[in-house]
Amino acid sequence: MPTTESGKPAIVLFRYDLRLADNRALHAASESGKPVIPVFVWDEQTSPHARPLGGARKWWLHHSLNALSATMKARGATLVLKRGKTEAIVDGLIDETGADLVLWNRRYDPQGVEVDTGLKAELARRNVMAESFEGHLLHEPYALRTASGGYYRVYTPFWRALAGQPEPRDPVAAPIGLKSWHGEIASETLDDWNLLPKHPDWSKGFTDWTPGEEAAHQRLADFLDGAIGHYSRERDRPDIEATSRLSPHLVHGEITPVQIWHALKAPKLRDHGADVAKFRREMAWREFCYHLLFHNPALHTENFNASFNAFHWNDRQDHFDAWKQGKTGYPIVDAGMRQLWQTGWMHNRVRMIVASFLIKHLLIDWRKGEEWFWDTLVDADPANNAAGWQWVAGTGADAAPYFRIFNPILQGEKFDPKGDYVRTFVPELAALPGKYLNQPWTAPQRVLDDAGIMLGETYPHPIVDHRSARRRALGAYAETR
Repeated sequence: MPTTESGKPAIVLFRYDLRLADNRALHAASESGKPVIPVFVWDEQTSPHARPLGGARKWWLHHSLNALSATMKARGATLVLKRGKTEAIVDGLIDETGADLVLWNRRYDPQGVEVDTGLKAELARRNVMAESFEGHLLHEPYALRTASGGYYRVYTPFWRALAGQPEPRDPVAAPIGLKSWHGEIASETLDDWNLLPKHPDWSKGFTDWTPGEEAAHQRLADFLDGAIGHYSRERDRPDIEATSRLSPHLVHGEITPVQIWHALKAPKLRDHGADVAKFRREMAWREFCYHLLFHNPALHTENFNASFNAFHWNDRQDHFDAWKQGKTGYPIVDAGMRQLWQTGWMHNRVRMIVASFLIKHLLIDWRKGEEWFWDTLVDADPANNAAGWQWVAGTGADAAPYFRIFNPILQGEKFDPKGDYVRTFVPELAALPGKYLNQPWTAPQRVLDDAGIMLGETYPHPIVDHRSARRRALGAYAETR
C-alpha cells in the first residue's frame, strides 16, 4: 500500500468540479496538512469515448476557470492549467514536484470513467497514493440496483429507489486557506487555449450568465427566494422566470446537487413543500440520466432501443438548417431555437417542443439535434442531453410513446399564453394579435399588413404542414414498431 510524507505535496485534479466548497478532493488535501498543487487538466485527447466540448461550454469554461483561479488565489494557492493526456500530465507533475498523493472527484461520463481508470492504474504502477471521491451526483450511478441486480430503465421505480436511500451526505466547507507549494510549476494560460469565440463573436448575448461558484450560489439563493414558490405550477412556462437556471453551474461543478438538496431544507421553504418535492423529483432526472449513461456509454450515438436502428430518417439539409436558424414558420419552435443561439440556453419545455418538431415533424435523426445542442448549450450535459433526445425520439429508456407528437401551435398557446416568449425572440411577429401569434399564416392579409408582416419574406411560411407531418411520422414509426 503506498504511503505519503507530510512534506511532499498533494496534487488535486480539477475537471468539471470548478468549486472550493463541497469539493471533497480539495477538502481531503487541505486536511492532510500537505502542500497543495491544484491543477485543471483539459484532456480532450483522442480515445474511444472522447467528445470535445462544444463552443458554448468552452465560453463558460473560460470564465469559470477565471473565477476559480481568483478564489483560489485569495486562499493562497495558484491554479495550474495544463492541457493534454491526464496520465502524462500527472506523471510529469510527480516527477517535477515529488508529489506522493493525487486526489480527484470522480466523473461518470464515458470519457471521465476512462480517464479515471487509466490514471488510477498508472498511479498504482508508480506506487503513488490515489484517492477519489464522489461529488457530482447525490448517489453513485452504480449504487442503485433493481431487485434482480440490474440497472433501472424506467424513471418512476428509479425515483422510488433513490427516495428510499439515506439522506445525501452533508456538504463540506471550502478550505479557509491552502498550504501552497512554493516550487515553480509551468502553467498554460486561458488565452493559450482560445476558448472564446472571436470572428464572429456569437457570445454577445450571453450577458444573462455569470459563470463561477459565487454566481452559482447567488442564483440558487435567488431561486429559493422567489421562483421556488410557484415551481410546481409554472415550471413549464418559458415566458416567466419559474425555473432555477442552475443547469450550467451544475454541469461545470460550480455547485453540487448535495448542496442544493440540503438548501431545500431551509425553514423559509416549509410553506412550499409541494414545490420543493417537485423540484427534487426533477433533480432526480439528472441522477437517472447519469445512471443510464454509466451503463450505456454510447448513449449519445446509439439507439437505446435497437429496434429503431432500421428507422428511415430524412436527410433534408434545408429543413435542418431552417430548424437550427429558427426559421421553421412555427413561432414557438423558432423562438426556442433563437433563444438557444442568442443566449446559449433554452427552457426545458421548449427543448422538448423543438426536439419533437425536428424528429417527428421533419423526421431528422435525433443525433443531429443532440449534436447541435451539444455545441450551442452552455449546460450541454453528456447524460441529460443524450437521454433527453432519446426520450423525445422514443428510442430511449422510459421514452415518450411514439404517437406523442407535440402540436407546436397548441404548445405555444398553452405554455406561452400571452405570447411574451415568442415576441421576445421572434420580434418580427411582435405586433401580431395573440389569436394569430402561433399560426400567423391564418391571419387575414389586413392583420398581417397592420403588423408589418409579409409571410415568405419577413417571416417564413411553415416548412411542413402539421397534420400532414404528423400522419407521416405515425406511419414511419408504425413501420419500425
